[in-house]
Amino acid sequence: MSNNRGFNKESGPSIGFFSLLLLLFIGLKLSNVIAWSWFWVLSPLWAYIILVMSAVAIIVWLSNK
Repeated sequence: MSNNRGFNKESGPSIGFFSLLLLLFIGLKLSNVIAWSWFWVLSPLWAYIILVMSAVAIIVWLSNK
């Protein structure tokens, strides 16, 4: 059984959805394709943080039940 948590020996580290979206938004912002504020450009980062914090909160809540 293999452990595929973001690293595969054949292909190297993988990039997640939020990371790819963040890189895309930063690239579009720096090349002046979009005129969004930096808050919206960095929104995939905030979304990832909120998702992780929600998962941790649910796990803690379920373990105390």
